[in-house]
Amino acid sequence: MFGILVSLIFLGVIVLSFVVVPKRALVEGFFDGKMGAAQPGLWTLVLSQVTTWIFARSLMNAAILGYFYGFPGTLAYAAYYLSFLTGGYIIGQLRREDAGSVQSWLGARFGRTGQGTYNVVIALRLLSEVFANLIVVGLIFDAVLPETMGAGTAAIVIVALLGLVYSAWGGLSAALRTDVLQMAVFLVVFAIAFVFMVTGPDFSLAEIVTAEGTAGQRQGWILLLVAFLQVFSYPAHDPVMMDRGFIADKRTTRASFLHAFWISTLCIIGFGFFGIQAALQEQAYEGQLLTTWANMFPAWVYAALLVSLLVSALSTLDSALSSAARLCVVELRLAPRSLNGGRAVMLVFMALGGALTLWGNATLFDAVAVSGTASMFLTPVMLAVFVFGATVPLWSYLVSYAAAMLGAFAYFARDWPSFAALLPDAHKYDQLLVICIAVLAVGGLAVAIGARRVPAATQG
Repeated sequence: MFGILVSLIFLGVIVLSFVVVPKRALVEGFFDGKMGAAQPGLWTLVLSQVTTWIFARSLMNAAILGYFYGFPGTLAYAAYYLSFLTGGYIIGQLRREDAGSVQSWLGARFGRTGQGTYNVVIALRLLSEVFANLIVVGLIFDAVLPETMGAGTAAIVIVALLGLVYSAWGGLSAALRTDVLQMAVFLVVFAIAFVFMVTGPDFSLAEIVTAEGTAGQRQGWILLLVAFLQVFSYPAHDPVMMDRGFIADKRTTRASFLHAFWISTLCIIGFGFFGIQAALQEQAYEGQLLTTWANMFPAWVYAALLVSLLVSALSTLDSALSSAARLCVVELRLAPRSLNGGRAVMLVFMALGGALTLWGNATLFDAVAVSGTASMFLTPVMLAVFVFGATVPLWSYLVSYAAAMLGAFAYFARDWPSFAALLPDAHKYDQLLVICIAVLAVGGLAVAIGARRVPAATQG
């Protein structure tokens, strides 16, 4: 009965999402997010930014890291939300140079090579977002319908199909509209569960912020250092955030990034409290914490937590698909700039993401670690151009890119004998920190050697 109730509530959110999508689909709205003759308003943009970044995998990561590593673990994941500040800065610099996207900016400096290397990274990023959020959907329905064989797989298929249908109708304009609805639902159901927890007799904020976690704080602090190293480049490889940086005027865009930062950071830290509280109560880690929470809270609170996760998964799926359509149609020109061209791309990405769910989900944070490391090739390049006003040669860019790709693959394949021999014999997050430092050192050195200062009079 409980599983059916959660399913019906989630289905209701999907139905409402169909109601709010544009009644008429236009090419300009599908790819560029135009809402009639007007640009998206400030709070439409803010809520869209927030709900697409506090997606299901992120919420689960914040809670799981909090469970194992205490408040530093949750804080480490929350540090990635500084990306709204660094991302806002990057968008401002790009628009100051009249670039319409990261691709156009890279193309002006490094030609098709720069665009192609970047597009590979963001295509993998988008695919991982589809995959990771579908995985969380499957985990949830396996937890709430344990007696139904294949419940998680069936839920993945159904959500993928329904999400694809309404996403494919209106593209980015549909995603913006549904993001507002879905964020409102998320805030309500999450607030219900959060207020119940913090007003309980066994909740102590002092204990939360000093919690050791079940595995000690050390790895939480290590991940915080990793986040600080990755956070400058991290937003630049996220097309969902970058796409929303070019659809409103500069003032509205700047304000939207600032508001999205504090709202999303509070939500992530708040959700992390649920993982920390589970550890403080010495609850066993079961089902990526989903079963753990079932043992901790009344059914209605547990339902609110699950619905908030499901809504966040849905909100990210449509945005990832709209960005995938823009990438393949507008940037790569692999399909015609038409509604059917964009819809075909969405179908391919949803099918591939769904297929990847059969591969497994060893650690939800691994996808963040790998993609975050891969994005680090942009850090020395953008710092050289934006901060020091320098030009960077193609060879320096490619060395930085190669270092980041090798670093990302090394973390992914850290258990392979050839990579294990090169990495320190330590916890995987210690290895990740070493990899990130090495990537920045190699890329930074290549850029420092090749960069040339541009005279002030010739700078854009």
